[in-house]
Amino acid sequence: METDVSDASHASEPVVAPDNDNSAAIPAMPPREGEDASRSPDNAIAQDNTIAVSPVPLADAAENPAVGAGEGGETDLREPSFGDESPPVSVRDPIEPVNRGIFYVNEKLYHWVLKPVAKGYRYVVPEGARIAVRNFFFNLGTPIRAANTLLQGKFKATGTELARFTINTTFGMAGIFDVAKRVDLVRKDEDTGQTLGVYGLGHGMYVVLPILGPSSARDAVGFVGDTFLDPLTYISPTEVAIGANAVRSETNLSFKIEDIDELIGAAVDPYVAVRDAYIQSREKRVKE
Repeated sequence: METDVSDASHASEPVVAPDNDNSAAIPAMPPREGEDASRSPDNAIAQDNTIAVSPVPLADAAENPAVGAGEGGETDLREPSFGDESPPVSVRDPIEPVNRGIFYVNEKLYHWVLKPVAKGYRYVVPEGARIAVRNFFFNLGTPIRAANTLLQGKFKATGTELARFTINTTFGMAGIFDVAKRVDLVRKDEDTGQTLGVYGLGHGMYVVLPILGPSSARDAVGFVGDTFLDPLTYISPTEVAIGANAVRSETNLSFKIEDIDELIGAAVDPYVAVRDAYIQSREKRVKE
């Protein structure tokens, strides 16, 4: 089970008045003639010798860089938010009980089978060799990325994918070495689900697929499209294709174990954490 994981809040510290023991006693000035003593500005100072400190307005701090400066004299200002940030996307989950059941089974499969195999694979196979295997499968998946960049109208990205495939297949020994990356040809991760999202199709509803993990109605349809574009689908016999897919999945998982464990382990409700992380990650990739 793979999860793309994938933003912070700001808080200001309260201003604390000095302790009475260390505060200088400031005598109250007598009120001017005809002025109420309780409203005298000079008597706004607390009689317990504690000076009330008011926060500096943001406008004053912006005009005077020394105001609000942190350690070393550097200003620590936050730009005000005007509400132009999009709120987190939520997706309907009408079959949550069913999804939770599949999620539970997937989680047990991950902890009992997939994770131990991936850890053993990582222990036996050096990182450099695993990167080579991952590069090979990335190169083999070029038709998925090239077709979807073309469908999205990203013609430059399509050219990049085709150039990467040509260079890595010829000079990178069938793609085990990412030679194209050294000449600034970076892989474009696009799939059919993202293409459907670019054309305005929403997620529909959230679904959890057996073994494959979190998805949505849109991305599940996209997965079918990716399957037809994936060269591994056409390997014969079927057992070899299944084995190749298993190696690809375990190789990718060997690089993500800690991220998945951190996401699940830190969550009060792992189901909700995985669902939200998946949806936000997919939305980000569609907008890129």
